Amino acid sequence: MTDEKRTTIDSTDITIDQKLIDEGTAQLNSEIQVLENWLAELDSTGDDDAEVAAARKSYHDMLSSRREMLSALAKQAKLQAVVTK
Repeated sequence: MTDEKRTTIDSTDITIDQKLIDEGTAQLNSEIQVLENWLAELDSTGDDDAEVAAARKSYHDMLSSRREMLSALAKQAKLQAVVTK
């Protein structure tokens, strides 16, 4: 598939209502804040046992995933703005 055709498909086949984008953005920002708070709490305890290390890794993985989703949603919102103009 050519880049031109892929861009056409990407920009015309995927449309998300702006309200849904806003709600998704707010939800992801909220989840990111919670995960950051949990990580800060873990860091403040000074514990470094296996259970804390596993929780820290899990929270970091979840945080990374949420940030990636937020980035993808922001890109979609920009695409949506271009398509609807």
